[in-house]
Amino acid sequence: MHADATNIPLAMLAVFGSAKLLAELFERLKQPAIVGEIIAGVLIGPSVLGWVESNTVLKALADLGVLFLLFRVGMEVRTRDLIRVGGVATLVAFLGVVAPFVLGWGIMASQGAPHVESIFVGAAMVATSVGITAQVLASQGLLQQRASRVILAAAVIDDVLGLIVLAVVSSLAREHLRILELVATAAIAIGFTIAIAKWGTSTVNRVAPHLVSRLKTGEVQFNLAMLLLFALALAASYAGIAAIVGAFLAGMALSDTVSGRVRDLTHGVTELLVPFFLAGIGLQLDLSVFRNPSTMILSLVILAAAVVSKLVGCGLGAMSLGKQDMLRVGTGMIPRGEVGMVVAQLGLSMGVIPKPIYAVVVFMAVATTLIAPPLLSLSFRGALHEEPVEDFQIG
Repeated sequence: MHADATNIPLAMLAVFGSAKLLAELFERLKQPAIVGEIIAGVLIGPSVLGWVESNTVLKALADLGVLFLLFRVGMEVRTRDLIRVGGVATLVAFLGVVAPFVLGWGIMASQGAPHVESIFVGAAMVATSVGITAQVLASQGLLQQRASRVILAAAVIDDVLGLIVLAVVSSLAREHLRILELVATAAIAIGFTIAIAKWGTSTVNRVAPHLVSRLKTGEVQFNLAMLLLFALALAASYAGIAAIVGAFLAGMALSDTVSGRVRDLTHGVTELLVPFFLAGIGLQLDLSVFRNPSTMILSLVILAAAVVSKLVGCGLGAMSLGKQDMLRVGTGMIPRGEVGMVVAQLGLSMGVIPKPIYAVVVFMAVATTLIAPPLLSLSFRGALHEEPVEDFQIG
């Protein structure tokens, strides 16, 4: 299907309908609905039935879906809650970047891959796709758990660190490493994130009531919330970090003042758009990588390394929280989703990653996204009935 006027509604029907159908099936099988929605994309995509191909319209809907998902999650999280776990989250994010990068680079180097190609594969394994984990946690009412707050905070820090890693490897691929440019990029990204996280809520608390009292057209609070969402998503992009981080920070800035009406409207939009994000991940899966035995073996090795490196690296960072939360944090940081695919796409476009390795990385990104929800549900089993634990911060 192509993105012309006659096929757009048909593509939307196929993606949304199949995603919801399989979500319902997986719920009845006592499995996370999110897995069903991703598998729906695999089934109707080019690798299996070939009903739908990813196009600009579906990509736009998917991008909006993950923006609204992170915005909605942000509205359920208070800034002070993330600050309480800030020290632990920083350690989790740092180890969760170092371990996958070293392991990915080491595997490729041991295969005799070129130096820059090995570095790009390592970089593709670094960043966590928080959208998947956030959807699982939100759907099960687990966002207020301590481990959940560590995961969300670590994922934001992880994105900034991933940006720095990507900037470095891109410079290496171009054979000129500009230190001042890298420092400036890192400073802007870190400064933006800290500024919005620290002063966003208080600013909104002061400004929003005055605007709401003066504006009369339509759903005023919802309209203002949408303006803040898109403005901070855009600002985050200009700062060099993912737009979804800006969306999350926008939701967090509104968490103290947003009304139930705005939450309901946002939830409705999110329910419409998120299936396109989840099924879109499945559409990217290329099963043809398994036709070549050596590529298949490398795919499975990279997948295992991607899972173990986050479980161990992020888990060690959360050691101070106890064994149960170590497992939860490590599991929550496993999905790579669209982040790994973006890095792989960049490497392919720069000519430093061949197509078979690109397919391996995309397989890793999609497979970790499929693996994480069941593991996350298992690790959080019984969490809602646990006694509350005092939060603390290291450093």
